[in-house]
Amino acid sequence: MRQLRFSTWIGIAAFIIGALILGVLSHSFLHGGIPAADPGFRAVALSRGPGDPPVFAYWISGTGGEGEKILRLLKAVYHPRNRYLLHLDADSTASERRRLALSVQSDKIFKAFANVYVVGKSYAVDRTGSSVLAATLNGAAVLLKINSDWDWFINLSSSDYPVVTQDDLLHAFTSLPRDLNFIDHTSDLGWKEYARFDKIIVDPSLHMDKNTESFFASETRTTPDAFKLFTGSPWLILSRSFVEHCVHSWDNLPRKLLMYFANVAYSMESYFQTVICNSPEFQNTTVNSDLRYFIWDDPPGLDPLFLNQSHYKEMIKSGAAFARRFMEDDRVLKQIDKKILRRSSNGVGVGKWCSGQLSSPKKKDLEEDPSLTWGDINVVMPGPSGKRLRSLVSELISDERLHSNRCKFT
Repeated sequence: MRQLRFSTWIGIAAFIIGALILGVLSHSFLHGGIPAADPGFRAVALSRGPGDPPVFAYWISGTGGEGEKILRLLKAVYHPRNRYLLHLDADSTASERRRLALSVQSDKIFKAFANVYVVGKSYAVDRTGSSVLAATLNGAAVLLKINSDWDWFINLSSSDYPVVTQDDLLHAFTSLPRDLNFIDHTSDLGWKEYARFDKIIVDPSLHMDKNTESFFASETRTTPDAFKLFTGSPWLILSRSFVEHCVHSWDNLPRKLLMYFANVAYSMESYFQTVICNSPEFQNTTVNSDLRYFIWDDPPGLDPLFLNQSHYKEMIKSGAAFARRFMEDDRVLKQIDKKILRRSSNGVGVGKWCSGQLSSPKKKDLEEDPSLTWGDINVVMPGPSGKRLRSLVSELISDERLHSNRCKFT
């Protein structure tokens, strides 16, 4: 990133990010927006009550040329109970976004359950700045506006992939308090205090039509004392109540912090952590884990290493819900599809709701998609990966561990 004296834009960037997030776009979807259900399909009512599985709201994002990766990821994490919002950023073309939308609209399952949406207006995004935070918050706001009957918000990128089925994930979360937030966080800033917080970054992607590289101003600023800074992983599983707090709350804290984080490098790694740990009503709802599996180089770089077949056994044994990063069409993805998701080459991950005949897993590929016919979407049946995930979650929220998960003001 280049360095430049550019203090004039700092206040403007803060204003723009606030304006972007507070207003939910009325034309966010292609072809008139919210998809209509297949008129020939009689949906099974979504059951919402004590003991019923939760509902997840997924924000899945990518860049130009990643439409197929997003579509594959969508199918891997699909379940009729959930909500999905897909976004290709400003490095994609209108035709790419249109193809993605048409792929969703033409799929029998997505059309039947009408729970997948594609953002039609792309946002310019630079993940080193605050534009990626603006896009994520706007995605959360859109998901709340479409239908707020969900319990947890999950953000994924096109380089992510599940290592459990959705039945596994729903099973692991069914008995959990719906106010828990799985968010990796720490107040031990270390080298980040100067490199991320004292330096001032300007993100032109907030006011440009194309993804534009962020740059640092020559000025620095002192660490704030009106609130405590926290940092952690940008990959989150957030409760609906906390997301509503960030998007719609009458409390001024989320907006005040948004103005500050408009000029913080990699703000996705710190904004939600700082909001939740400085909000008395939410600071005791944290579980200090993002439930992701990744491997870092030594010393760690900006991104984890790409995963491959040599990592498969440890990845599955970890009990994590998701893993990253993966190269497109890497053989380990096919291994996950076959052994964990039981997903055909063009189908969705199998669940109890699928009532079709499942082909033998010994075959090289699942030739038939058992999810082309379906039954009760309110019943889930976990497999071995789901039991490992539930064991991990139970350990994380045990009385002793949960106390250590709380926000610590060191």
